[in-house]
Amino acid sequence: MVAYHAQQCAEKYLKAFLVLRGVDFPYTHNIARLRELCGTLASWAVDLDDADELSPFSISTRYPGESLLVTEAEALRAVAIADQVRETARRALLAEGLNL
Repeated sequence: MVAYHAQQCAEKYLKAFLVLRGVDFPYTHNIARLRELCGTLASWAVDLDDADELSPFSISTRYPGESLLVTEAEALRAVAIADQVRETARRALLAEGLNL
C-alpha cells in the first residue's frame, strides 16, 4: 500500500502543475505520460524519469486480480522517488506563484 500512496503523490503533484498551467490532460495514472506533458512546459520533468517506475503500483491496487507483491526495498524506493517528484513539483508550483 505504501508504493500505491507514493504513486498517488507523484501523480497528483504532476497533475497540479498541469492544472496550474492550464493544460488539459487525459484521464490517466501513467506517470510517464504526465511527465511528458509537463516536459512540454518545464525542463525539470525530464529529470524525473525514475518516477515512471511508480505507474504499475497504481494499477495493482485498483483492479482485482492485478495485485503486485512489493518488497520493502521497492516500497522504500517508491517513497524516495515520490519525495523527489514532490520536492521538484513544489518548487515549480512556487515558482509559478502558487502559495503553498
